[in-house]
Amino acid sequence: MVKKILLAVAVLVALFAVYVALQPARYRIERTHVVAAPPEVVYDQIASFRAWERWAPWSKLDPKMAVEYGGPPSGVGATYHWKGDDKTVGEGRMKIVEAKAPERILIQLDFIKPWESKARNEFLLKPDGGGTKVAWVMSGDNDFVGKAYGVFVDMDKAVGSMFEKGLADLRAAAEAESVRAREEAAKGAPAGPPKP
Repeated sequence: MVKKILLAVAVLVALFAVYVALQPARYRIERTHVVAAPPEVVYDQIASFRAWERWAPWSKLDPKMAVEYGGPPSGVGATYHWKGDDKTVGEGRMKIVEAKAPERILIQLDFIKPWESKARNEFLLKPDGGGTKVAWVMSGDNDFVGKAYGVFVDMDKAVGSMFEKGLADLRAAAEAESVRAREEAAKGAPAGPPKP
């Protein structure tokens, strides 16, 4: 009887492993939002990791999260390393590897904890009427652990909802910066850099 139970469990585990192995090898999550601000203003909010504190959704999940910035203040080579609670934000780093102002930013994303994986974050900006259409895209390869996780969690829904929150906050930050720049210009003073 015990042998039959063990055999049944082994068969179930093997079937599950085959099912996981057949899951997609790549993933892509994308959300878009229209921002009532020029592409240059929106781009500046994304190209500087220091500005992410105003709009990035994960920074709000763990108020005690430690952040380190490296490289130039913005653009290619800028880095962002975070370390927080493994249950909420974990640990990882981002590095801007390509930047074409004000159209595109490509970020290498390395998750360290709770498990290691790599992904690409890409922001695509296009003029849309008097504003900017922003697409936030995350893509990467699914290893076995990623495929197994995807069996139980709808990654598009989970990460996509965070992207939607982040894009809404990005819209608020960029629109506020656009208003500030217009007010400064109306006073005849140079707008200056965005406020952190």
